Amino acid sequence: MIASAHSAAPVSPANDAPVPIPVREVLPWAIFIGLILLIAIYFVGAEQGATSIFSGMYIHEFVHDGRHLLGFPCH
Repeated sequence: MIASAHSAAPVSPANDAPVPIPVREVLPWAIFIGLILLIAIYFVGAEQGATSIFSGMYIHEFVHDGRHLLGFPCH
């Protein structure tokens, strides 16, 4: 006889409760992702002209369409 999946051990309602995630575990990842996003916004939005860190227009041209998509004017 083949046992069906429904005849296995019953699931108790206590197993359905969400497990809290400690802030101590999430905070370093949130800070890391926030820094990466800030760097990305800088390169897309401000890496041009007087505020540029790198010489040339390579970064500006690489993120040019993204600038317009996000609403940053550049020309």
